[in-house]
Amino acid sequence: MTTTLAEPATSTDDGVLSPRYRALTIGMVALITLVAFESLAVATAMPTVAQALDGLSLYALAFGGPLASGVVAMVVSGTWSDLKGPTRPLWHGTAWFLAGLLIAGFAPSMEVLVVGRIIQGFGSGLLTVALYVIVGHLYPARLRPRIFAAFATGWVVPSLVGPAIAGLIVEHASWRFVFLAVPVLAVPAALVMRPGLAQGSGYDARPGKLWDKRAMWAVAAAVGVGLLHYGGQQRGVVQIVLLAVGLAGVIAFGPRLLPKGTFAFGRGLPSVVALRGLVAASGFGAEVFLPLMLTRERGLSPALAGLVLTVSALSWSAASWYRGRPNQPFAHGVFLQAGMILIVLGIATATLTLNQHVPVLVGIIGWSLTGLGMGTVFPTLSVLVLEYSERDEQGANSSAAQLSDSLSTATVLAIGGSLFAAMEPHSAVTAYVVAFGFPAVLALLGVQAARRTA
Repeated sequence: MTTTLAEPATSTDDGVLSPRYRALTIGMVALITLVAFESLAVATAMPTVAQALDGLSLYALAFGGPLASGVVAMVVSGTWSDLKGPTRPLWHGTAWFLAGLLIAGFAPSMEVLVVGRIIQGFGSGLLTVALYVIVGHLYPARLRPRIFAAFATGWVVPSLVGPAIAGLIVEHASWRFVFLAVPVLAVPAALVMRPGLAQGSGYDARPGKLWDKRAMWAVAAAVGVGLLHYGGQQRGVVQIVLLAVGLAGVIAFGPRLLPKGTFAFGRGLPSVVALRGLVAASGFGAEVFLPLMLTRERGLSPALAGLVLTVSALSWSAASWYRGRPNQPFAHGVFLQAGMILIVLGIATATLTLNQHVPVLVGIIGWSLTGLGMGTVFPTLSVLVLEYSERDEQGANSSAAQLSDSLSTATVLAIGGSLFAAMEPHSAVTAYVVAFGFPAVLALLGVQAARRTA
């Protein structure tokens, strides 16, 4: 029999920044923000890093490695959180994340930097799942929409400033500070949480294996993710073989890590987990091609093309803020369906700007609809995962939701990128239509999945 902490008694005046939760909330959001900032900053700095360390051949692995190790870490963290409570995986994840950053920051070669990145990815996978479980254990149900809205903002805000800050650091200081600056901020953020985490110290451990068959499946799926990412940046027969093997690994082992009925849109949790993958794959799968299309086909400068993503990030933040407000007028399922429809409309509007007669402003405004949809759906799904989970299943189910996100996004980016690369030399318009159409179809499927989340 499992014994867990009872939901904390709170007054209606308590909020996520009330004295009871303030330090914990600030520390968790800060960690989420730092993980997000590091991801975006590294993407900006990596071309300079590869050149400085003469490691262009390992460029793809520097991104695929942490994605793969993160898949394993998510499964381990979910099991660990359910067996022993989320505090241990949180501290271990923070330590691995910081260790990876330090190794990468001081790396004398590209090989060492890749090792640091893999360790960093493992740490971020551990800590992000643990943070979601902490919300389930220590925050009452009425406050969870607010904290998950804050988490969503913690991911979005770095997209506004992260690349610019990283670019300034690389240009005027050293790329090493992109890695070494984060630990200086992450350590205080982690320490701030300690008093609030003490509320969860009474979690009773239960027997079970941390390294079980799910962990082995995660390793196999992680290899598939790594091959997909690496293969997507190759060409010719090598690309085909790597993508085929990687896709086979994800298809064979990924579903074993998700709730039964996920791909059939089973009622409740399975559809929630499925929708997490569909919203991530559709939104991010289309987003990667938008700046490329605006610069190459419409002649915008990189700065102006990036404005589209900035507008989308702002609308994402606005929607997340609204979903965190109390007294929402509709049920979760209504918001989820509306959010997915907004994503479809945003992708369709962006595609229209392929026509030279359609003002670019139409695409910019239209893409903000996608941001509204993402900001509506993501925090809602996080709330539902906890609502549909027993307290000793919150780790496994939070892990499943984030795995669905990672596996789906990696697969769609690999497939979409390969299709685009194959078609673009023959017809750029056709290539972009396919690149946007594939995510749009996934978003339409997400509308159906949203109908079955209740």
